[in-house]
Amino acid sequence: MRKRLIVGVFCLAVSAVAAQAPEPPIADARLTVHTLVREDIFAGFLQSDLGRLARAEKNLELLLSSRPADRAPLLAWQASTALTRAAVAHEAGQVDQFRQQYRKANGLFAEAMKLAPNDVGVFAITGGTQATLADRLPPAERTANWELAYTAYQRLWTLQSAMIEKLPLHHKGEVLAGLAQTAQRTGRDAEVSQQIERILTLLPDTAYAMRALEWKNNPAARSTSKLTCQTCHGPGTLAARVAEVSKQQ
Repeated sequence: MRKRLIVGVFCLAVSAVAAQAPEPPIADARLTVHTLVREDIFAGFLQSDLGRLARAEKNLELLLSSRPADRAPLLAWQASTALTRAAVAHEAGQVDQFRQQYRKANGLFAEAMKLAPNDVGVFAITGGTQATLADRLPPAERTANWELAYTAYQRLWTLQSAMIEKLPLHHKGEVLAGLAQTAQRTGRDAEVSQQIERILTLLPDTAYAMRALEWKNNPAARSTSKLTCQTCHGPGTLAARVAEVSKQQ
């Protein structure tokens, strides 16, 4: 069950990120590492809240010490924070800082994927990070990172295709949207059409299908709009999970 649910670790609605941000209870082993750090990391790249990004970085270090079994996904989240800082540095014209953080991010993503080649969370974080941040990088790096995103979503599909129809909307929607988005950004036009049809078949009457139909009817929209992050986690937010586990005491 846990692997079925992890695939949705990445996307979160901006409204959820903008809500109150209490200190994550890092010592509570009932909460996954994803739940504990995700919202602070998202605040970093969705709202440019570098204070919350720094809190996530601190908590990632603490979790690496206290939860060694989760090392691979924690490294992937560290890579996500580093790529966020690389994008911010590039936008600020800080070339040396950009290069330092970009190299760090690539090294951490590679280490995480090598350490856990079958960990759904690692590839969801990797693909989702690239899909969110790649367009904020310089052209050469942008191309390379969209290729990495494509590889990550292809791996997610390999790991989850057999159960895709049974997953909750957010989880299967993000996988299918990621497959289409990365195919489009990497010039695999035939695959884009296939993935659009898959979304329309498996996700009818959803936000994903509405955007996919737009892509189908207006190919020019594909370069200016995204399919990913069309729904939010809902019960998967930190506040909701803390409330849920508190009832179990």
